[in-house]
Amino acid sequence: MESVMGRYYYSSCSSSSLFLLLVASSTVFCLVSPARSGDVEALLSLKSSIDPFDSIPWRGTDLCNWRGVRECMNGRISKLVLEHLNLTGSLDGKSLNQLDQLRVLSFKGNFLSGSIPDLSGLVNLKSIYFNGNNFSGEFPESLTNLHRLKTIVLAGNRFSGRIPSSLLRLSRLYTLYLEANLFTGSVPPLNQTSLRFLNVSNNRLSGQIPPTKALKQFNTSSFSGNLGLCGDQIQNPCGEGDNNGGIAPTPSRNHPKPLPTKGNKAKRIGIIAGCVGGGVLILLLILLLIFRRRRKIKPRSVERKGKAVAAAEGATPETEGSDQKNRGFSWERGEEGSVGTLVFLGTGDPEETVVRYSMEDLLKASAETLGRGTVGSTYKAVMESGFIVTVKRLKDSRYPRMEEFKRHVEILGRLRHPNLVPLRAYFQAKEERLLVYDYFPNGSLFSLIHGTRGSGGGKPLHWTSCLKIAEDLAAGLLYIHQNPGLTHGNLKSSNVLLGPDFESCLTDYGLTMLHNPDSVEETSAASLFYRAPESRDPRKASTQLADVYSFGVLLLELLTGRTPYQDLVQEHGSDISHWVRAVREEETESGEEPTSSGNEASSEEKLQALLSIATACVALQPETRPVMREVLKMVRDARAEAPFSSNSSDHSPGRWSDTVQSLPREDHVSI
Repeated sequence: MESVMGRYYYSSCSSSSLFLLLVASSTVFCLVSPARSGDVEALLSLKSSIDPFDSIPWRGTDLCNWRGVRECMNGRISKLVLEHLNLTGSLDGKSLNQLDQLRVLSFKGNFLSGSIPDLSGLVNLKSIYFNGNNFSGEFPESLTNLHRLKTIVLAGNRFSGRIPSSLLRLSRLYTLYLEANLFTGSVPPLNQTSLRFLNVSNNRLSGQIPPTKALKQFNTSSFSGNLGLCGDQIQNPCGEGDNNGGIAPTPSRNHPKPLPTKGNKAKRIGIIAGCVGGGVLILLLILLLIFRRRRKIKPRSVERKGKAVAAAEGATPETEGSDQKNRGFSWERGEEGSVGTLVFLGTGDPEETVVRYSMEDLLKASAETLGRGTVGSTYKAVMESGFIVTVKRLKDSRYPRMEEFKRHVEILGRLRHPNLVPLRAYFQAKEERLLVYDYFPNGSLFSLIHGTRGSGGGKPLHWTSCLKIAEDLAAGLLYIHQNPGLTHGNLKSSNVLLGPDFESCLTDYGLTMLHNPDSVEETSAASLFYRAPESRDPRKASTQLADVYSFGVLLLELLTGRTPYQDLVQEHGSDISHWVRAVREEETESGEEPTSSGNEASSEEKLQALLSIATACVALQPETRPVMREVLKMVRDARAEAPFSSNSSDHSPGRWSDTVQSLPREDHVSI
């Protein structure tokens, strides 16, 4: 009896334990599995509406390994990037809103159409990229309710209607790209201090550009192509009535138009007289041009001293996005009145795309001053065709000799690397030398750190952003150094441009030998303290180890947000690490430095790795600095151990780790 009761008790206990285990397992399943299962169902439902060609072959339930799923958090998808996949159809709002843990959402470069559905459910969204599709309808108002949203890129679609003032609710807004759409009405009075990147060009906007501090930092390129706009930023003064969206009020039926007065009549006569006088003046100019073309004109250098050139002469190398404009370049004509020819450069690869244009096209281009440096002045040139290039007009057209200049520039023109701004063409005459580069509209690293009109008081970047930028720069520098005798020679944050995917690209490389060392012009303090102590004498040639020193100073600028207007290395010496930490702690206390996405121990480890690299690079003795190959390896080792996905594809120019990372690229150098 006892044994029977014992067996019964054991059996009951076993059954009870099994029951509890099943209940516990079911509870865990309910807590974990449905979240992932819900995301799987939502993605498959989304796929059925936009992927008729099965470009995204999602199979199984492990969605974190599905194509386009760039990042997961606790089994939930946080980053979805479906770019250039020939997706069609319209977006399913119900499916998208179920993905409520999304931080980054990108459908860039597809053929999606229709209006954007209500996305109010994506409460954690920080970056959205819908550019390069066929979306239509009005601006998706639901986006303005997503308070964590920093980056909105809707360029290259067919959106219409007004740009809503409710965008002011997005207190963290950092990037707003709405160019190449059909938006009408006025520009909203954006006043967010966080706003660093804006483009509303090539729409149908009108009225005065609001004179807010946030909008004043942007130049013509952010607003061009809107014929009805006026304001200081585009050099088009506003008249009466332009403050109301640029649309004059329609006369009421009860208030007929006023009768002409003597003043109005006199005004009309003045306008007619002005038109006649203008016509006569134009006719005289045409006759003068015809007369000049019949003469033989020898090469000479005539610079039109317009506002743009005058502004350039007083600008610093960090002066970017100047709103001053020239009506056109005045580069010199050659013999027999013909325009001198541009010499196009390249690698000789038949697959390389080369856009051809003539010197005449450059002569007719509108010019906007971007800055002035020791080598020359830099302009943004917009040709009549709409094609844009960057033109550097060299200061000394007689140094070095023509053959030496040609040989060196052709070497630079063969350099091709994803972290270099390519040199496309050059022009030289007896008293004129020009270099033509690709135009990069996303600005420079200097503007990213310090703002478009930065005065040196920027904010330190998150360590993940520092690592990403450091790898880009180190890869570009190593590529330059692998070419015998070549150095950058003038590395600083204003000579680092942001590429189409916001990768960091070096510009103005290899130009130090085009500057006459006997020139009496002094180098600005901003440039001087980037240079290694042994290279501050302009009569001494730049070296690769001097580039390493400049890289270290630039890395310190990323970590602190401070420009080297003073000699940071000499001033802080062995206390560089302590100084960097103090600056970052100060920003953290002020609430400017965001918390890390990883744990504190990992953040400290990465910060220490960056400090070690910077300290090694800025060693005062050149022989104790690492070579660029070693620097790149140290940076890549640090990135490989970082606690974020190495294939993150957020292409935003944002300051922090979740907004400054790009797709992995094939290595072009070997370690």
